[in-house]
Amino acid sequence: MTTNSDPTETNSTETNWAVTYDADPITIRDPVAEALCVLEPGDPFVVTYEDVVKAAGHSCPTAAGAFRIAQVGLDTLYDDERPVRSEVEVVAAGPEDDPTYGVTTRLLSYITGAAGVDGFGGLGGGYGGRKNLLTYDGFDAESADPTFRLRRTDTGETVEVRYHVGEIPGGGPALGNLQSILEGTATDDERAAFGESWHRRVQSVLTDDRLFSVRNVTTD
Repeated sequence: MTTNSDPTETNSTETNWAVTYDADPITIRDPVAEALCVLEPGDPFVVTYEDVVKAAGHSCPTAAGAFRIAQVGLDTLYDDERPVRSEVEVVAAGPEDDPTYGVTTRLLSYITGAAGVDGFGGLGGGYGGRKNLLTYDGFDAESADPTFRLRRTDTGETVEVRYHVGEIPGGGPALGNLQSILEGTATDDERAAFGESWHRRVQSVLTDDRLFSVRNVTTD
């Protein structure tokens, strides 16, 4: 085991990524991290799409969609301000056991900190708490598209973000190579063709604003 005398180096990790993405990061303040001297006051955590991939364990249109739902929703809610963990409530239109809503909401929780009954209760009487800020089946969506609401608990402002999954570009025949990849029979060319096609779709989710619509809503 080796040690490094520079404390800034202890957090650096290296991953041999086989793909790179073009996606602006999300910056979000965390009052608890500031209070416990993880961050200087006012400094944000920087959450990249690669961070979300690590949390999900894979990269796909659902993971990319969760990242973008958080990004466009927080950008609308906070405008020129930095969003704040413990002040963002996440409400999903669908149930927890739905394959899309379950995965997407878990990643939204990772980014925003919003959690259910198992969430962090906060420091000294609730400071920075995230418990009970995450709700499933919280409203009726106007379409079958994955739809989420993000609410600022400090102002009550709420936005609704819809992810138009039906408009994601197709991947072509190369996506059919997945089965042979899983079986271990794919050639290098088949694997490369699948990867290029798969990640091109993911990249389109990360950069095509037309796949997402956001509107301000009034809630009770």
